[in-house]
Amino acid sequence: MKNNIAVFLDRDGVINEEVGYLDSLDKLKVIPSAYEAIRMINHSGMMAVVVSNQAGVAKGLFTEDFVRETNDCLQTMLNRNGACIDRFYFCPHHPTEGMEPYRRICDCRKPAPGMLLRAARDLNIDLKKSYFIGDRFRDMEAAKNAEVKGILVKTGYGWELLQDDGPDKATPESQPDFIAADILDAVRWIFDQMDFNHE
Repeated sequence: MKNNIAVFLDRDGVINEEVGYLDSLDKLKVIPSAYEAIRMINHSGMMAVVVSNQAGVAKGLFTEDFVRETNDCLQTMLNRNGACIDRFYFCPHHPTEGMEPYRRICDCRKPAPGMLLRAARDLNIDLKKSYFIGDRFRDMEAAKNAEVKGILVKTGYGWELLQDDGPDKATPESQPDFIAADILDAVRWIFDQMDFNHE
């Protein structure tokens, strides 16, 4: 059976606008270019898989059920525009803050690759042929930890990270394979890579 190729997507700051902790559905606003980008992934035969840290659960700001409700609402908004996420994964943990049983070191909180590895098992994904679009260096590090190509977008926290006075600098482990303006620019780059790979 042929393995699937996936485009892994961070959620907040990549598909929907970054608002800090998304603790109300009123704050859920899709970045306009995300509709076309995810439609392109869908039509290509690749899988669109969301992998997001949701430490607000550990911190008591919202529940796992609210994260699922938000994901369902996001899926509905995408569906209305002809786009679809194949599977959502999220990590509710934090290593040092929050409440039990969520305050713990886990293998799913990015930069750990646990969510990507789980998706690969669940959905028969070939990680070495797959891509990860995120707006943080820890997304890029998670990509490298899973042997996935990482693309850093300038939406969400991405633009701040790329400034000279940004709070973080990329380490060798978190260097992106490409820097894109937004999710649509990132998906177009992926398509260019795949065309090149098939020549």
